[in-house]
Amino acid sequence: MNLTDDTCYTALQARDARFDGVFFTGVKSTGIYCRPVCPARTPAAKSCAFYPTASAAEAAGFRPCLRCRPELAPGCHGSSLAEAILSRLQERAVEGVWLADLDADLGLSTRQVRRILEAEYGVTPVQVIQTQRLLLAKQLLQETSQPVSEIALAAGFRSLRNFNALFQQRYGLVPSACRRKVSSGSDGIRLRLAYRAPLAWTALMDYFRSRLVPGVEEICGAEYRRTVTLGEATGWMRVWPTEGAAVLNVEVSPSLMRHLGAVQARVRRMFDLDARPDAIESVLKADPLLAPVFADFPGLRVGGAWDTFELAVRAVLGQQITVVAATTLSGRLAARIGSKIETPFPNLHRHAIQAAALDILTVEEMCQLGLVRARAETLKHLASFALQGGLQFPPGLDHESAVAQLVELPGIGPWTAHYIAMRALRFPDAFPAADLGLRKAIGQGVLIPTKQAEQRSLDWRPWRAYAAAALWKSLTP
Repeated sequence: MNLTDDTCYTALQARDARFDGVFFTGVKSTGIYCRPVCPARTPAAKSCAFYPTASAAEAAGFRPCLRCRPELAPGCHGSSLAEAILSRLQERAVEGVWLADLDADLGLSTRQVRRILEAEYGVTPVQVIQTQRLLLAKQLLQETSQPVSEIALAAGFRSLRNFNALFQQRYGLVPSACRRKVSSGSDGIRLRLAYRAPLAWTALMDYFRSRLVPGVEEICGAEYRRTVTLGEATGWMRVWPTEGAAVLNVEVSPSLMRHLGAVQARVRRMFDLDARPDAIESVLKADPLLAPVFADFPGLRVGGAWDTFELAVRAVLGQQITVVAATTLSGRLAARIGSKIETPFPNLHRHAIQAAALDILTVEEMCQLGLVRARAETLKHLASFALQGGLQFPPGLDHESAVAQLVELPGIGPWTAHYIAMRALRFPDAFPAADLGLRKAIGQGVLIPTKQAEQRSLDWRPWRAYAAAALWKSLTP
């Protein structure tokens, strides 16, 4: 998004939450950088410099504000290659990986990544990685009572000494100076994740509730809970909204302490926290077919998935059967191959289906669980594809290319591929036009042809995934 200084300053004066995470303000008189929603007194325009990312602000010598806390700002994903690279780099930074290890993940050389980021944002990949790690560490220092040594590791640093030195160099403080008093009345580690209001939480819970995998997930009131597997680490998490604030609360088991960055990134994707409701609804509310849904559910999101493979399995199971039937099959598979786990929640006792475990299961064994042979064979192909890294797409890939790669798998058609693209891969313009529900909703009760549905959806670009979510919501009571 191209923003002028005048536009940014106007948003800053208004504390406009629509721009939270879209830009950051460096205040020259204090050396501090802030979110547009900062409650502090608005500085004079001549004292402000505006930056597209937190890393750009820190590269210019500004320190993060302790009041508005830039580490809490929602992300701002775009469709350009530079935006996609930045987003991927920010997510992977807190996993402790080296920059050189990201070449395969990014699909580009370190030199190419550096050139793109410097041209677009004026920062190097190292600066992005360091800023992201420092901001996560700052958040953990203020929101948890974990030891500084554990926080450094959780934020992606491999050395406590390097963490302390970089923190003091950038922020002019020792890490312990950022500590806040934290209540310790819980077994887990709690964090807060901001989003751009509004957020149709009830609609999100409706989506997840109808697809909960028994033993793996549950919803209790307005709270979502599930078991978690991240590499060799296992545990649980729960997520719930904060009344009167655009913040989600996330609590995770202590066993996931060193994976908090990955947990944050996945929760943000799962609940679509980086969406911009203002931009989405400015397009979709203009259509009389969609306007009533957004009026009833402002801030409607596209419910995502904790894991791409997990969602892909669910999509295959849902081919040509009801949501209820697909949920039943998911539960049987989880009970058959999901490893056991103990949690504080009696209904959560199984891990989700993993590709390695599904790859070992035979087609005959899956058929015994109620799957038809064609679906079982597709799942075998999918598990093998995932184990070979096939579900890890490089940043900058458009959704048409991702769909084209997915449909090469036996048993994966356009509907399944688009469903995976919109919910797991987070492509905002993916649209499963062959879906019976969408075709019926577009036809207002009449089942229209797929091509007609595809043609009608062109009016909703580049937000067709959100249009699909609204159309599906219009079909439910």
